[in-house]
Amino acid sequence: MSAFTIEGYITDIFNKKIFYGSVTVSNGKITSIKEITAVDNQNHFFILPGFIDSHVHIESSMLVPSEFAKLAVVHGTVGTISDPHEIANVCGMSGVEFMINNGKTVPFKFHFGAPSCVPATIFETAGAVLDATDVDTLLQRDDIYYLSEMMNFPGVLHNDDQVMQKIAAAKKYGKPVDGHAPGLMGAAAKQYIQAGISTDHECFTAAEALDKLQCSMKILIREGSAAKNFEALINLMHEHYEMMMFCSDDKHPDSLVYGHINQLCARAVAKGIDIFKVLQAACINPVLHYNMNVGLLREGNAADFIIAEDLTHFNILRTFINGELVAENGKTKISSPPAEVLNNFDCLPKKTEDILFPIHEFGNTITAIEALDGQLITNKIPCTPKIDNGFYTSDVHHDILKIVVVNRYKNAPVAKAFIINFGLQQGAIASSVAHDSHNIVAVGVDDASLLKAINLVIEANGGVSSVNSEKEMVLALPVAGLMSNEDGYAVATSYTAIDKMVKEELGSTLAAPFMTLSFMALLVIPHLKLSDLGLFDGDTFSFV
Repeated sequence: MSAFTIEGYITDIFNKKIFYGSVTVSNGKITSIKEITAVDNQNHFFILPGFIDSHVHIESSMLVPSEFAKLAVVHGTVGTISDPHEIANVCGMSGVEFMINNGKTVPFKFHFGAPSCVPATIFETAGAVLDATDVDTLLQRDDIYYLSEMMNFPGVLHNDDQVMQKIAAAKKYGKPVDGHAPGLMGAAAKQYIQAGISTDHECFTAAEALDKLQCSMKILIREGSAAKNFEALINLMHEHYEMMMFCSDDKHPDSLVYGHINQLCARAVAKGIDIFKVLQAACINPVLHYNMNVGLLREGNAADFIIAEDLTHFNILRTFINGELVAENGKTKISSPPAEVLNNFDCLPKKTEDILFPIHEFGNTITAIEALDGQLITNKIPCTPKIDNGFYTSDVHHDILKIVVVNRYKNAPVAKAFIINFGLQQGAIASSVAHDSHNIVAVGVDDASLLKAINLVIEANGGVSSVNSEKEMVLALPVAGLMSNEDGYAVATSYTAIDKMVKEELGSTLAAPFMTLSFMALLVIPHLKLSDLGLFDGDTFSFV
C-alpha cells in the first residue's frame, strides 16, 4: 500500500482545536500529523475521524453487510456497532457467521455483537434459539465485540437465570453490554443499569434519557427510518456529550442512499451544539466504549478518516479506511463481492379461510393497535370494526384495518388483530421483515388484497409486497427473508418504487410504512403488538 500525504484543516477532537496541517499515511497507518503555519495554497476542506453508527441492525437496510458498506462510506461512515439478532432469530449461529464473513469481504469496519435475545420473547415463534452457552461461545471470539441489546429487561429485573448468565459472560470477557429499556425509569432503571447494562438507544423523552444518564448509562440518540428521537434528546448533548452517541438502529436502503450519521451531525450543529461535542459523540465515544478497531486521527492509528467540505453541512468529499480510498465525491469505490444465500422459510400459501377473523366472544368492541408515526411504541385503542356475516372486517372510512401475522417457519393458525393510523385507502402490504422473529406481517383493507400480498412474500421465500386491484409489486429478500444479495443501489431504487406505491397509490400516511409495519410484531416495545401467537400487551407481558 503506497504512502501519501494530505493537507487540510485538521480537526483535533481530543484537544478541541482546528489547525492547518498535513496527515501522512503509510501501510494503512497514520505516520505523522504536522501543523503547517506558512500556507500558500490552502486546501479549504476539513480532515476528521470517520463517523460511527453506534447501534444498527444491518439487516434492516435490506442489504447484506458488503452492500451496506458500499453505501455508508459515501457519507463518511467507517464503522458500525452491529447487532445481528435479526438474522440470528431466523438462522441462529449460522446467520451470525454469515454476517461476520460477508462483512470481512469489504474494506469497512463492522463490529458485531453476540445477540442476547434469540428468541426475543417466549410469546412468538422464531427460527432459532441462542442460549447462554451459545452466547458465551460467541463472546469468546475476537470478532465479537459486545453483548447485543438486552431487550428482556423484565428478565434482568427478575434475575432470570439465562439472562444473568449471558450478562455474566460478557463481564467475564471484558465486553460491554448494550441495553434496551424503553420507558424504564427510576428504581427499575437503576437496577437494570447496575446489572451491568451500559447503553440505551430506546429513550423517547429527555426526562427518561436524563434519568438514565444520571445513573451513568450512556445514551444513544437514534434517528432511523421509523424511530426518530433526535429532536427529543439532542439538547442533552450540551451537557452530557461525553456520555452520548448517534445511531440509526434501523435504516432502509433509500434512506441510506441519502445520508447517514453525517446528517445527524449537521442537524446537531444547526441546533447550536458545539462542533467538538457533536464530533465526540459521532466519532470518538463509540470507538472508546466498544474498544473498536478504528483509528481516531492520531499518529500510529489506523488511517480511518474522512475529508469534509465543511463542518456545517458535512458533505463528505473522501473516505479512507486503513489508508484505502473507499469513497470520493459521492461515489463509492467498494465493489460488490458475490454473497451466498441462506434462509429458513417453510410455509405454504394461505387461503381466505386462514385470515378470516370470527367475532367469537369479543363482541362489537375490541382493542386495536394504534401505530405512531416516527415511534416504535404503540397505543391501545378500543375500536369497533365492521362486522360482516359473523366476521370482523376492515373499516377504511375510520382507518381501522385488519393486521395479521403468519408463521413463516411452519404451517400454523394465522394471528389477527386491528390497527389504526396506517391510512391505507386500498390494497394491502406484507413483509417478512417483522421484528424480531420475522414471521410475515401484513395489513390491508380487504381479505383478497391481504391474501395476495401475503402469498407474494411466501412465493419469494421472503420480501416486501404491495398490492391493489390493478397492480402488484414485490421486492424479494432471499437472504433470510431479510436482505437482498443484489447491488445496494439497485435495491434502494426498487424499495423507493414500492414505498412510493404504498404512499401514493394505496394512501398510507406514514413516513415509512414498511418500517412501521415491521415493528408491529415487536413484543418488547410497549404497548400493544401482534405476534404469530396472538395480540400481546407489552406492559403486562401477556396476551390480551
